[in-house]
Amino acid sequence: MDPARLPVIPPFTIGPLRLQSGLVLAPLAGYTDLPFRLLCREYGAALCFSEMISCHGLAYDQKNTCELLRTVAEERPFAVQLFGSDPELMGKAATIVSSLPVDLIDINMGCPVRKVIKKGCGAALMKDPQRAEAIIKTVCARTSLPVTVKFRSGWTEATINAPEFAAMAEAAGASAVTIHARTWIQNFGGKADWQVIKAVKAAVSIPVIGNGDVLTYAEGMAMMAATGCDGIMAGRGALGNPWLFSPAGRPTSLSGRLPAIERYLQLAHQFLPVAKVLFKVKNHTAKFLTGLTGAARLRHAIYACESVEEIIALLREQDDEETP
Repeated sequence: MDPARLPVIPPFTIGPLRLQSGLVLAPLAGYTDLPFRLLCREYGAALCFSEMISCHGLAYDQKNTCELLRTVAEERPFAVQLFGSDPELMGKAATIVSSLPVDLIDINMGCPVRKVIKKGCGAALMKDPQRAEAIIKTVCARTSLPVTVKFRSGWTEATINAPEFAAMAEAAGASAVTIHARTWIQNFGGKADWQVIKAVKAAVSIPVIGNGDVLTYAEGMAMMAATGCDGIMAGRGALGNPWLFSPAGRPTSLSGRLPAIERYLQLAHQFLPVAKVLFKVKNHTAKFLTGLTGAARLRHAIYACESVEEIIALLREQDDEETP
């Protein structure tokens, strides 16, 4: 479909929070740092989530955890995602977050990573709805911010319980839910079952945000049409692709992508201790090259760079060579 003919994804509200559109950036550990969130906001994301933040790390004032809460005024509204399995610690973390320039708290009940599952957190809570309910109620009681819950279709194909889980979350005080339409056993593989999102939407009266297999703006529109969901959360599809939040879509040339890459590197230089996290910045930058001719060679060259300035010079030189 011609991008110019794509309809605008409409605004929606979560509790008292009104978002300019239904497109939001998912929390992604190791990726949704402040520079990338700001970039996605500039390209059309209405709301961005922090990386997943441990309630234990917040409650015990761990430096690395607290640094994940860094934000700036230009990012508002800003959402923080918490994870944990102890209702009291989750409540304490919610109290801490509520004293900061934050607009929404999300509770992670969908992370499939084994080290998270082993602690009874993330998707493991879908097998323990009573504990999940206690966490939601406690967090809601400790904050005046809207609280949302992100979870999966279920543990396995045989135990899909997302609609019931969503209804429980609504009754416990959640202002919205996000459903990643994969089971825990799928991890990030296979195909997301958008029909589960549709079933969740039918089960609750609060807003439903759909997540899973949205790689373009047009696919976000398709999910909304197929499921009736109120918003779209883009995760891995947004990595190196802030254009996902714009109807125009991702440019097909390095020249078209270079302004966004340079803007990301500028923001990284401004807000990150680049010397300490240069590999992370390189990894992020390399993802912007997906689908371009010679991307593998250029990625290799990026990883050999020793500074942000070198990366920019390399990309500009490559662009000059490609431009007629």
